[in-house]
Amino acid sequence: MNFNDKNILVVGGTSGIGLETATQLQQQGAHVLVASRQHSEAAEAQQLPHLPLDVLQFDNAFADALPAELHGLIYCPGSIRLKPFERLKPEDFRQELELHVIGVVQVLQAVLPLLKKAKGASVVLVSTVAAQNGMPFHAGIATAKAALEGLTLSLAAEYAGAQVRFNAIAPSLTNTPLAKTLLNTPEKTEAAGKRHPLGRVGEPHDIAAAALYLLSDSSSWMTGQILHLDGGMSTLRTS
Repeated sequence: MNFNDKNILVVGGTSGIGLETATQLQQQGAHVLVASRQHSEAAEAQQLPHLPLDVLQFDNAFADALPAELHGLIYCPGSIRLKPFERLKPEDFRQELELHVIGVVQVLQAVLPLLKKAKGASVVLVSTVAAQNGMPFHAGIATAKAALEGLTLSLAAEYAGAQVRFNAIAPSLTNTPLAKTLLNTPEKTEAAGKRHPLGRVGEPHDIAAAALYLLSDSSSWMTGQILHLDGGMSTLRTS
């Protein structure tokens, strides 16, 4: 894949899936900008340019630092707040929606003029396997990510004529700092892996590889799709 002279914005690009995606994009020749509340040592080590952005206290001024054309955007901020439904408060649902839906909406409304100028841009959003597969204790995140998937399809239809593509990746549990409490011992990691038909949890490079495909011209005829990248969890039963 050739990303030479392509400007790509990675929101939440300083750790986990976002950092891996930004790193791979840069290695493929893209001009990458990462946006997050704070820079990280890992992102600094990769010499990734950083823009301060708090999606929960959004400021449109961040778009002033972006190039005149934007060829791609991936939105990676995440959360793992697993609770029984009876312990979830309305505020918990609001927090999930603010991060995963309202944050996306505000970023997109700020940068859509730049995406349209590229006359062939790609937006990648990150959902979860739990949005379409019932899982206990996932009511908060599943609600928000299901809304995100609906947004993906709506925008894919609305902006197809403007040559801005919208797709989403729906991963299962992935070995990132966000998931450290779920994977902080070999036993937990092994048990989590066994719940997937392919026998392991995801790694950031698994998701990043799919994101690069969706951001590249190789997927130029693909829009409005939810890519289930979950070790087979959403579709396979092996026992």
